[in-house]
Amino acid sequence: MASERQIQVGGVPIGGGAPVVVQTMTKTETADLSATMDQIRRVADAGADLVRVAVPREKDVEALSRIVRESPIPVIADIHFNYTLALKALDAGAHCVRINPGNIGGQDKVAQAVERARELGTPLRIGVNSGSLPKHLHSLEDENPVEALVTAAVEFVELMERLEFYDFKVSIKSTNVSNTIASNRLLSERIPYPLHLGITEAGTKWSGSLKSAVGLGTLLADGI
Repeated sequence: MASERQIQVGGVPIGGGAPVVVQTMTKTETADLSATMDQIRRVADAGADLVRVAVPREKDVEALSRIVRESPIPVIADIHFNYTLALKALDAGAHCVRINPGNIGGQDKVAQAVERARELGTPLRIGVNSGSLPKHLHSLEDENPVEALVTAAVEFVELMERLEFYDFKVSIKSTNVSNTIASNRLLSERIPYPLHLGITEAGTKWSGSLKSAVGLGTLLADGI
């Protein structure tokens, strides 16, 4: 089923009945402008609608503004742990910024990123991975990894709503294909926001392609 809400990432509509959007990610050091732009142009030529780049260091965020200007498709900045990089990626013009509220430094840091995104009119992706769940969910993860993933996502959605920010999509990913399918099915019934589908750490070209095809194909066939 289509999500009730729709967001725009660099003019590309996501959710709310819009066509399925294909996103991939570069595997270069983002600060290597030549290599990164080469991969972006190649994936755009292959039909990707969006591209994500990793921003783990200052020199990566310094390159981001030029990447955003030169990219033929919208660019998402992938942030882990360091909320200041999220703020700088937003200021650099990223069309969307991916954060995991569970590892970015606490709710006050999330609130700062949300406020900057609101000021700039930039959407966020709330990313939850099986390998980085909040500590208070670790015992639940041992008992029911699917429910733990969904609970984490719902908690983060509720945080966004308390901050009165609604311009976001949500992803919950596991290395386990069955858990990814089950958790996304469950989450799609609990929240009205667009879902970003994927298998985390899917593997090499062949194993990753198979796992992604099975996991994403099943969810798309469900209408998610």
